[in-house]
Amino acid sequence: MTAKAGDRVKVITSDEIKEGILMPNEETDSVVIKLDNGYNVGIDKKKVKEMKVVEKYKAKETHSEAKPKKDSKKPAITILHTGGTIASKVNYETGGVISRFSPSEILEMFPEIKKIANFDSKLIEQMFSEDIRFEHYRIIANAVKKEIQKNTDGIIITHGTDTLGYSAAALSFILENVNIPVLLVGAQRSSDRGSSDAAMNLVCASEFIAKTDFVGVAMCMHESTGDNNCAILPACKTRKLHTSRRDAFKPVNDTIIARINYNTREIEFLKKDYEKKSDKKFVVKASFENKVGLIKCHPNMFKQQFDFFKGYKGLVIEGTGLGHAPVDPPDRLHINILDSISSLIKSGTIVAMTSQCLFGSTYPHVYTAAINISESGVIYCKDMLPETAFVKLAWLLGNYKKDEIKELMTKNLRGELNERLKEDEFLD
Repeated sequence: MTAKAGDRVKVITSDEIKEGILMPNEETDSVVIKLDNGYNVGIDKKKVKEMKVVEKYKAKETHSEAKPKKDSKKPAITILHTGGTIASKVNYETGGVISRFSPSEILEMFPEIKKIANFDSKLIEQMFSEDIRFEHYRIIANAVKKEIQKNTDGIIITHGTDTLGYSAAALSFILENVNIPVLLVGAQRSSDRGSSDAAMNLVCASEFIAKTDFVGVAMCMHESTGDNNCAILPACKTRKLHTSRRDAFKPVNDTIIARINYNTREIEFLKKDYEKKSDKKFVVKASFENKVGLIKCHPNMFKQQFDFFKGYKGLVIEGTGLGHAPVDPPDRLHINILDSISSLIKSGTIVAMTSQCLFGSTYPHVYTAAINISESGVIYCKDMLPETAFVKLAWLLGNYKKDEIKELMTKNLRGELNERLKEDEFLD
């Protein structure tokens, strides 16, 4: 009998016998099966002596399922879904990945989490993360507020990884004085792959919420390529630095907040000054100005590229080095670019400068180019990440008066910038 995806199979090699659900896998030379504990394992096809079908796959009828029984001794965690592979499972009829949102299905996908807390699960949006807009941040924030009003102990937001950093920064600004942990959790590998990081990221996020007194917005992702630790990462200082590695997310000019050992479930705080519950009033400030741009400096630029942003309320420049743009002689075209930037500012556009170097800080007082740019009225954002500056400027424009924004842009509100950088805050 030929085994097909979805069948329960027994895979026999010279070393071991594995039993589980056969998963679709066309990208590697491995047989991938989902074990009863919810995890996938890949077995080299060359080592497989025999694969027996234990039970043929039968499509389950869709029906409303009763909510899992609550345990009063466990904390309450709400999972809000915005899309991404972490909220997906294999549809064996098509071989593709589909999203599941009910609490019972989440427990079925990741059975370990039911030992940690009582879970509720809600669909906010189902989208690729590159399609997210400022309006979605408002929707997510209002959903968080609603769950807080129900006295949930923590919230996990599943999210695609490509723009995870933007959303984490946005929510950290929106959710002022939030008194519970709000963790954005993604996955680099989908659930139909043997190397999926979805389960471990979700389990570690749940353990962190259940066992610590941390409050605020952060991310939870793999700390390394192995399956040992997950890291709690600062919302405004973390960037996706690799397209596919499971440890793609790294803090920039900062360190991880905490480490969760997946094997022992022990939690180690690397930051001792993390946010804890306070009596400060929780406020949701979810307005954003849509007409804010982000431009990357590069060789052979023209003033028309900056002129495009006439009429925009804000513009973040991702400059070179210490915060430079091509504005100096000997090329007259460069002088025209400075004129264009000055014209934007005079017309009412707030212009901010960051560095594409990422690590380190911008300095407006070293080279002539930066001095001229600064004197034109451009705000230098110290060590703030370009994407964080973009989100922060749009958020400030949506919630504050224009004469307040220049000061607030260079003020540390959510850990987005440092007054002093440390030598060890760089990639190893």
